[in-house]
Amino acid sequence: MALTTAAKTHMIKADRHLFSSSDDSVVMKQILATHSPDGRDINTRPLLRLVEDVLQRATPTVIVTPQAQLELVDDKAHHVEVRGMLEALAYTIHRISCEITCKCSGGGDAHGTTLVLLNSLANYTWDAKVVIALAAFAVSYGEFWLTAQLHTINPLAKSVALLKQLPDILEHTDALKPRFDAINNLIKAMLDVTKCIIQFKELPSEYISPDTPAMAMALAHVPTAVYWTIRSVVACASQIVSLIGLGHEYISSTSEVWELSSLAHKVGSIHGHLTKQLDLCSRHIGEKKHIEAYQTLVRLFESVHIDNLKILRALIASKDDRPLIDGSTKRRVSVDVLRRKIVMLLISDLDIIHEELFVLIQIYNDAHQGKIDRHYEVVWLPVTDRHVPWTAAKEETFNRLASNMPWYSLHHPSLLDPAAIKYIRDVWHFDKKPLLVVLDPQGKVVCPNALHMVWIWGSQAFPFTSNREEALWKEEVWRVEFLVDEIDPVMLAWVKEGRHVCLYGGEKIEWIREFTTVMKRVSQEAKIPIEMVYVGKSNPKERVKKAINVIATEKLSGYWQDPVMVWFFWVRLESMWHSKMQSGRTIENDPIMREVMTMLSFDGSDDGWAIISHGSMDMVKSHGRKIIDCLLQFDSWKGSVQEQGFVPALTGALEPFHTHEHCTRLILPGDTGRITEQVVCAECNRPMEKFVLYRCCND
Repeated sequence: MALTTAAKTHMIKADRHLFSSSDDSVVMKQILATHSPDGRDINTRPLLRLVEDVLQRATPTVIVTPQAQLELVDDKAHHVEVRGMLEALAYTIHRISCEITCKCSGGGDAHGTTLVLLNSLANYTWDAKVVIALAAFAVSYGEFWLTAQLHTINPLAKSVALLKQLPDILEHTDALKPRFDAINNLIKAMLDVTKCIIQFKELPSEYISPDTPAMAMALAHVPTAVYWTIRSVVACASQIVSLIGLGHEYISSTSEVWELSSLAHKVGSIHGHLTKQLDLCSRHIGEKKHIEAYQTLVRLFESVHIDNLKILRALIASKDDRPLIDGSTKRRVSVDVLRRKIVMLLISDLDIIHEELFVLIQIYNDAHQGKIDRHYEVVWLPVTDRHVPWTAAKEETFNRLASNMPWYSLHHPSLLDPAAIKYIRDVWHFDKKPLLVVLDPQGKVVCPNALHMVWIWGSQAFPFTSNREEALWKEEVWRVEFLVDEIDPVMLAWVKEGRHVCLYGGEKIEWIREFTTVMKRVSQEAKIPIEMVYVGKSNPKERVKKAINVIATEKLSGYWQDPVMVWFFWVRLESMWHSKMQSGRTIENDPIMREVMTMLSFDGSDDGWAIISHGSMDMVKSHGRKIIDCLLQFDSWKGSVQEQGFVPALTGALEPFHTHEHCTRLILPGDTGRITEQVVCAECNRPMEKFVLYRCCND
C-alpha cells in the first residue's frame, strides 16, 4: 500500500536526530563491533572509478531530447579488471542496494540503517565497505536519473518514469534545484573521503608502518570516516526515495537541503582531517625515499661499474627518460648519449656569472671545433633551492643560460632529485661557487672539481684527472707565459721578442698616475722601452672601470679593455692557489705557490703593485710606496743597469726597501673552510691569522 505524502514527510523529519549530539565513544564501539574482516583483499580503486563515472553522469542538468546526440561512451571505466571484480561483487552490491532502498522506504533512522549496512559488510576491509556502499547507491541513483534523462525519447523509460511520477519531478526541476545541488555536494564530499581512505591503504608499507604517528592517527579515524560516508549514502538514498509520488506541496521544502548541507559539512571536515594526515604520511614516505635514494647514490659511487649509465640515471634521470637538452640541436635526449664517455658535471645555481660562463664556452668550443667526436661531454646541473618558490623570472634566467650553453644541460632544475642535491652538497661540497666534477667512462669520480684545472690549462688538462693535474704541475715553472697564458697574445709576443714588460694593478688613481709617470721617466733615462699593461684587481667593479677610463683618457699605459680578461687573469691565480692547496703544497716546498701567494696578497692590499719582466723568467715585483720610491732613486742605481740588466738592477735596488714592518692580506673567494692547513705569509714565512670577511662590492 502506497505511503501518503504526509506519512513520507513525517518519516523524513523523524530522521533529524541524525544531527543531534551523541556519545562518540559509544558510537565508535558500535562501529568497531561490526568489523570482522575475513582477510579478502579487494582492489577498490577501479570500482570507485566506475562509481564516480556513474555519479558524475547521473545529474538533473542532462535531459536527453529527441534531437540530442548521445555522447560516445568512454570504455575506460568498464575495463576488464572491473568486470572481473564485479563478477565477485555484483550480488553483494545488489543486496546492499536493495537493503538501502528498503530501509529508506520503511522509515528507519539513519544511524540504525548505517549500522545494519556495516553489519552486512562486516567481512570486508574499511575501504571495501565504503566503496561497495557507494556502488550500491550508484546503482539506484543511476537508474533513477537514467530513466529521467531518457523518458522523452525511449518508450520504456517513459513508462517507468510515469510509474515513478518522474515527469512531475522534472516539471519542477527549478524548485528542486537546491535539493539536487545539496545532494551533489554531499556526493562530492563522500567521493573525496573515499579516495582518501583508499590512498591510505595504498601507501607503501616498506616506507611507512601502521604505528607511525601520522598513519596511526589516520587509521584511528578511518572507521569514523567510513561510518559517516555510509550514513551520507543513506541520507542521499532517502532523498531520492522520498521524491517518488511526492506532491507539489512538499517540493518547495528547504529542511532537507539544510540537513544535507550539514552532513556535507561534517563529511568535508573529516576529509580535511584525513587530508592533513595523508600529507604528513606522504612527507614521511618522501623522507624515507629521499634517504634511500641518497644511500643508493653513495653505494653506486663506491661500486665498480662497466659503464657510467647506472650512476648518471640515479643522479639525473630518476624522473624522466629524456632529462637532457642537447646544446647543439636543442632537442631532448636520454642519458644514453653519455654512455662510456668522460662526463664533466658543471654544477651551479642560476647566478653563475657572465664571465665564468663566457670563458667556459670559449674553452669548450676551442677544444671541439671541427671535431666530430668529442673527447669529453659537459652536462650542466642547475641546483636550486626547493624551499624558494619557482618564479617566471627564474624560469627566464634558466632558459637564457641553457640556450647559451653548447653542451648538455638538464631540461629543468626540478628534474634533479633532492637526493642528488644532498649528495652534491654533502659529498662534493657544493655551496655557491660552481663545480666541475669529472666522471670517467665507468662513472668513477676522477676529479672532485676540475674547474681550477680548466681555468689554468684549458683543454690541455684532458682527461681532467687529479693525476693529470699533478703531471701538469711537474712540467710548469713560474714564467710570464704561464701567468698571462692566452689572455693577451700581444703580450706573449712581446715576451718572445725579449721586450721588457710591466704588469701592474690596484685601483687608487693617485698611485697609478704616480707609478706610470715615474716608470716612463726611468724607461726613457735607461733607454729601455717598457710595455706597461694595467690588469686591475680581482672582481673588477666600478672603481677598476674608472681607473681604466683615466688610464685611457690620460694615456698613462696599456690596459685590457675587456673586463673578462681582467676577471680571468685573477681567477687563474686563485685557481692556482686552490690547486696547490688541494695537493698539500706550501710556500716552503713550492716556489710557484710562493709567487701565487705574493700576487694574491698584492691584490688583497689597498696599494698598487707591479711586476717587471725581461723575457720569460727574469722577473721582479714589488708594491705600494716601495716600488715608486725605488724608481724615484733611479739615479743611485742606474749604473747597475748597464752591467746587470734592468730587472736584476731593480731587484738589487729594492733590497733596502724591504722592511720587517708589513701588513699582508690574502683574500680568497669561496669556501676555504675545508682547507685545514695553515697559510704562511709569502713575505716573512710566518703563519697568517685567519679572519672571516663578508664583502658586498658594487662600486
